[in-house]
Amino acid sequence: MSSPALYFRTARASAKSSSKRSLFLARTFASTVRRNEINKVLPSAAHALKDMKPNTTILCGGFGLCGVPDTLIDEILNKKDITGLTAVSNNAGTDEFGLGKLLKTKQIKKMIASYIGENKTFEKMYLTGQVELELTPQGTLAERCAAGGKGIPAFYTPAGFSTVVQTGELPLLNNPDGTPKQYSYPKDIKVFDGKQYLLEDSIKGDYAFVKAWRADKLGNCQFRLAANNFNGAMGRNAKMTIVEAEEIVEPGVIPPEAVHLPGIYVKGVIQSLAAKNIEKFTFAKDPNDPAAKAALGKGDTAAKRERIVRRAAKEFKNGMYANLGIGMPMLAPSFVDPSVEVQLQSENGILGLGPYPVKGAEDADLINAGKETVTLKPGAAVFGSEESFGMIRSGRIDLTILGAMQVSGSGDLANWMLPGKIKGFGGAMDLVSNPEKTKVVVTMEHTDKHGNAKIVKQCAFPLTGKACVSMIITELGVFEVDFTTGLTLTEIADGVTVDEIKSKTEAPFKVAEDLKPML
Repeated sequence: MSSPALYFRTARASAKSSSKRSLFLARTFASTVRRNEINKVLPSAAHALKDMKPNTTILCGGFGLCGVPDTLIDEILNKKDITGLTAVSNNAGTDEFGLGKLLKTKQIKKMIASYIGENKTFEKMYLTGQVELELTPQGTLAERCAAGGKGIPAFYTPAGFSTVVQTGELPLLNNPDGTPKQYSYPKDIKVFDGKQYLLEDSIKGDYAFVKAWRADKLGNCQFRLAANNFNGAMGRNAKMTIVEAEEIVEPGVIPPEAVHLPGIYVKGVIQSLAAKNIEKFTFAKDPNDPAAKAALGKGDTAAKRERIVRRAAKEFKNGMYANLGIGMPMLAPSFVDPSVEVQLQSENGILGLGPYPVKGAEDADLINAGKETVTLKPGAAVFGSEESFGMIRSGRIDLTILGAMQVSGSGDLANWMLPGKIKGFGGAMDLVSNPEKTKVVVTMEHTDKHGNAKIVKQCAFPLTGKACVSMIITELGVFEVDFTTGLTLTEIADGVTVDEIKSKTEAPFKVAEDLKPML
């Protein structure tokens, strides 16, 4: 054989051999055996947090006591040198559970949260200057965390426009006597399609504490029911995301379509050791049982509230998507005609909210925005808080019913703060941010406990939203609100006169020519 022929034959053989070796190496690298060498499971919370330093920013998943990473929180309690923390969470749990424990030990210097709620320790510490609080609308908080995890430094939102969130008049830190020491800052405003929006910076975390139902060795996570809430957005954000899982499983046990938090975001997985807690056990009652009406109060108060709630139930129409605030609004579905089908949305990540469970069927992973135990209707969906508020801000919710401390004649709403008391915004600022698409109905008693009018010329309390309320329902009647021309009394309760309503209403109003009986 000639030398050139031998050369080309040798070259072809070498190329085939090289191709086989490359194919073999590629298959080996992608094989299950090699992939399982990635193992993010850590022996303990102490090991997972061994490098944590003081003055760290922690994003902590959970809503109320649902989906809270208590095993990791408890480990911080053991590290007394870890102080000066900035904790980002929807709320701080209670005095005894969740981040409330770290507030009591004063390891938290600053909270970024949407809601204080019933945490008396948190409220007292903020009002007396022991902790800094950057109060943020709930949907904005969820989006700030989500944006930070996507490399987006800031975004514009309608939530909080014309409120202290925009103007910067909300104290970040108080003096011991309760007077403001340091204020927030005004937000930049920009107009899009004729509507005003305010600029919000994203949040970036050093650590994220996430609670999952299942996690595998690759770090893939699955959340259960309403325990997704803030966990997904926060888990995608931080430099160091640590997941505590109820079950640690082998790769492949969680179906690919059920992976809610992919392992690329997760640095470590530990076994959850903390018991799950429920903040408010709420159970279904027989409607014929006198105790079923206890939620409405007693005597005259119960009669007033039932009248309000029954009238509010008439606002539900077939095919609607609706969101209900805590308190009286939550009772409205009990009075809806069975022929009317409405999908109830809860801002902590539920679409298709069902009734309260029977006693014994409660589930710690299934609560509503009021932290009460609930059930799901057939066909319900669950998702993260950032998606929930995307539905709300974009106007996918047809109707929201909220309580109020004051409503002005032009539809301004105040429902989150009284002098000397502060509960927080929760999701209300987001819920009223798109009144062009979401009808905002307020249910409230006509006057406060001192007899002062709650329908006023101008709200004296800090606003939740400006020109956002379309209807006011009280025990005396129903008002339609025009943001330009003001109030019109359209319905009047039995036994009530227009003069009586005028005497208890500060804001001027017109009386409809076809004034109808209420209910």
